[in-house]
Formats: sequence, C-alpha cells, structure tokens
Amino acid sequence: MAAVLENRTSLVIPTMPSACDPTIDDIEDMVSAQDPTPHERQYARKSIVPRSRRRKLDQQTTEELQTDSLIPGTQKIWMRTWGCSHNSSDGEYMAGQLAASGYKMTDDPAEADLWLLNSCTVKNPAEDHFRNSIKKAQEQDKKVVVAGCVPQAQPRMDYLKGLSIIGVQQIDRVVEVVDEAVKGHSVRLLGQKKDNGRRLGGARLDLPKIRKNPLIEIISINTGCLNACTYCKTKHARGDLASYPVEELVERARQSFQEGVCEIWLTSEDTGAYGRDIGTDLPTLLWKLVEEIPAGAMLRLGMTNPPYILEHLEEMAKILAHPRVYAFLHVPVQSASDSVLMDMKREYCADDFRRVVDFLKERVPGITIATDIICGFPGETESDFQETMELVQTYRFPSLFINQFYPRPGTPAAKMEQVPAHVKKQRTKELSALFHSYNPYDHKMGERQEVLVTEESFDAQYYVAHNKFYEQVLVPKNPEFKGKMVEVDIYETGKHYLKGRLVVESPVFTPSITQPLQPGEVSGLTQELNGLQKSSSSSSSSSWDSEQLKLLSVVFAILAILLVFILEKIY
Repeated sequence: MAAVLENRTSLVIPTMPSACDPTIDDIEDMVSAQDPTPHERQYARKSIVPRSRRRKLDQQTTEELQTDSLIPGTQKIWMRTWGCSHNSSDGEYMAGQLAASGYKMTDDPAEADLWLLNSCTVKNPAEDHFRNSIKKAQEQDKKVVVAGCVPQAQPRMDYLKGLSIIGVQQIDRVVEVVDEAVKGHSVRLLGQKKDNGRRLGGARLDLPKIRKNPLIEIISINTGCLNACTYCKTKHARGDLASYPVEELVERARQSFQEGVCEIWLTSEDTGAYGRDIGTDLPTLLWKLVEEIPAGAMLRLGMTNPPYILEHLEEMAKILAHPRVYAFLHVPVQSASDSVLMDMKREYCADDFRRVVDFLKERVPGITIATDIICGFPGETESDFQETMELVQTYRFPSLFINQFYPRPGTPAAKMEQVPAHVKKQRTKELSALFHSYNPYDHKMGERQEVLVTEESFDAQYYVAHNKFYEQVLVPKNPEFKGKMVEVDIYETGKHYLKGRLVVESPVFTPSITQPLQPGEVSGLTQELNGLQKSSSSSSSSSWDSEQLKLLSVVFAILAILLVFILEKIY
C-alpha cells in the first residue's frame, strides 16, 4: 500500500500555484522558498474579521454534495499506457493501488474525473500521442497525472508545467499523488530508490495490481541497463541497471500462479544483463522460476541484447528447450553494419548477433528469434543498409520490428549528421517490402500442436493461443478454451498467424492451480479486502458513497463553523 503522507499540514491550499522549477522531488516539498509562509498569510489582512454565515437548509445540502466530490478516493480514473511490457506492468501496479484505495478505474475517459497517462519515450510519435492526450484532458477540464519515461527523463518540458508527476521508481506512491491532484495540488515524485547507497530495482513487487489480462503476469526483473546507446532516451528515465533479488521474483511468480495466472512474461530494458549488479545472473533466476511453473503453464523471456546473452548461450539453450518455457527470444540487432553499430555504441558486432542466432537455432530447433532494426540511423550509407537487408534475407525473421530513426532530444544521435528524411522513409519501405515478401509459417500447415489460450483477437472473432515457439495460433472462440492448453490441427497460415482446429476428443488441460481473478479484480489483496473493494465499486449509489460521505461532510461543515466561531472570540 502507498505510504502515509508525512507532514500533511504543510500542504498549500488548492488555489495556490505549485512550484515546478526547480523540480519538486517529493510531496513534502510543495511549498517553494518564494511562497508566503502560513504565518504571513494569516496576518496579511488583519482588519478582516471572519464571521459565521447562516445558511438555509437547501443551500447547505448543495454544498454537502459538492464536498463529497472532493473527497479523495471517491473519483473515477481512466488510465492509458504507451510503450513496452515494463511500462504495462507499471500501469497495472498503479491501477491496482488506486482501486485498492477506493478509486474506481473506468474504461471510459469521458466519465473519468482524472486521467492517469503512463508515457513512453522511445519514439517521437509515442510522445506526440502522450502530449495530445494531456491537451485533450485539459480541454475537457479533467485532472491530469502523468507517469512513465517521458516526464521522468524531461520533467521541465513546457507542456508538463503544473502537472503532477509520478517517477518510474515512485509508482508505489501513486495514491498519494492522485489524492493531491484531486484536491488541486501539483506534486512531483521523481527520486531514486536506494538501500544503503545501492540503487534498487524500483517499487516493491508485492504491491496490489490489476492485470490487464488476468491470465498473464508481467514481472519486471530489473530496471535500467548497462549500455549507453547513442539513440536511446529510455536510459535517461530508467537509468543504470538495478535488479530485483531472485527470491523476490520467485515469490511474485508463486503468488501469480496462486491467483490463476497461466503465463508469465519476464520484462526489463535488458533481461540478459539481469543480476550483474547483485552477484547473480539470468540463468540462475530462470532455473529457480522453472521450478515454480505448474504443468501446462508457460514462461516467456523478454528482450535481451547480444553482449550479455553470449555469455550464457549453453544454459540459455537448455532453458529455452524446457517444455514450460517458450522457445522464443527477442534479440535486437538494430543494424548489420559494424560501423553503424559502433556509432550506436551497441557494444557488439554483427557476427556476435549471428553467433547467438545460429547457436540457438541449432540447439533449440524451431526457436523463434525476434529482432529490431533501425532504418536511417545517422551516418548510415547505402552499403550499410544493404548489409542489413542481406541479414534479413538470410534469417527471414518471423517477427521483425522495423523502426524509422527518430532523433530524440538530448541524445548524442540527435547531434549527429542526419540521413535525409526521404532516404529514411525509402529504406524503411524497402525493408518492410522484404519482410512481407515471405511467409514464415507455410511449412507449419497440417501440424498438430499444443497451444495455450490466453487472449481474444482484435476482431473478437477468435481466441488467441501460442504454441511452444510463441507463434500466434487463432482457435475457435469457445469459452471452455480460455486459460487452457488445447491440441489443434493447423489448417491455415498467414504472415503473422496460424489457425488451428480443435482435435476431436482431445483433452482440454487446465494449467492454473486455482480460479483466475476476474477482470478488474485487484491482485495481492486478501479475500476480505477484495470483497470490500468490489462492493465499494459495484455501484456509485452504495451506502458508503451516499450516506456515510454525506455524514462525513456534515461533520466537516460543523467543524468549520466551530473554527470560525473560535476565531471570532479570539479577535
């Protein structure tokens, strides 16, 4: 749960502007040196004597209803998250804490009182969407709280002035920040979590959360990285490597399975670097996690850069071949040109990447290797680009993330000589055409596969499952399949999917060791607290929302009148 506000009496009244420059690092630092002290405000107008005002009953009733709407914890919140699975996990944690505190999370931005916007700083378009959402919220007179990598990396941006900010390592204090934003205060929490001078991975892993998909748990195993890529803005936000202890990650996985999860995603800015700061490594963690995975449940490993996976190829091949681990690995190459990789400061050469791919393909037959490529990085020549084209032609990656280069403010690459925009666009188009020229799944036609069903397709026509190689398999939309391991025959293939038909009389296996949580249900709460949370959010006309809050507002009104009466006697 979020920490209790310290020194709450030091907060300023809602109409007072917050100090945003210099950056406010904590909720206790809301009052700037230039602001009048409480003593100065109290005696600035000595000639004014407060008088109690007699109100008619109907006027008082109206004011009570208005007071209700300002009590933190009674509002509706809409949250949007951009970016990677690490950001998604942060968003789930923030939603869980807010719901556990009494706020109602809504999918309708129009009915929300406050928008919580969780940003991504990887590309310009993502930040543009984020900035436009802030503007839209302000136009609709919504309260706004921003989170994620954009405000963490650049808190002084003009469009962030006056907004409350939650830093990427401060998500465990989201309730405090939202409480103050509801009351009209602007709060910024951007500090780093440390223990005896050592930087921690971030907020605790045992915080309440609302999983976007109750069947999938996203676990951040570390934050930050060891690289200093010249194009990367995320490093400015997430910082250097900070890993969670093995035992905490294992406990989080164990709890997830006890809540009905059947698939775990491990995520971070670089999973391959895990543990280097705390004296352990990724294979050690993975073997511990494998021991906790129930039969039929699956583990998916997140992105790893080539330099660190090279050190553990033997062990990683064994782990990826394990029946409860997806034979899938995301290894971004970015470019097949060594000169471009050097300018990027990627700390490996193209042959290192090839060695990783070739080794894993040999030891884990059928493994899916996903990769990223940046088109038009500063200084990239036509010859450099053709090397990248040859790499894709050779490996025919089934999953390829193609990115046109965008110079991010404050990065070294933004100061380099840029490739003309039309050239970047043309190269992106050429690489995309090559990628779409082959179908990686044609040879899968007619295969019989076991798949784990976890999602619904975007068009709502199918359920989405994944086979051992994390290839997307569309299956009939039968409610009995959700969260189950089923056997299918592949009867159709496409560029990004397979279609499977249930094998007649084949068993439907349930990997979950317990019933999954319901959508919107808070993870990590006791059964009693979950019941209270659900009852409090089930109806806006509940007894707590109406009778008790009205009574509370009457008490506040009486106290206010008594205070005015006391001040009259004093003066």
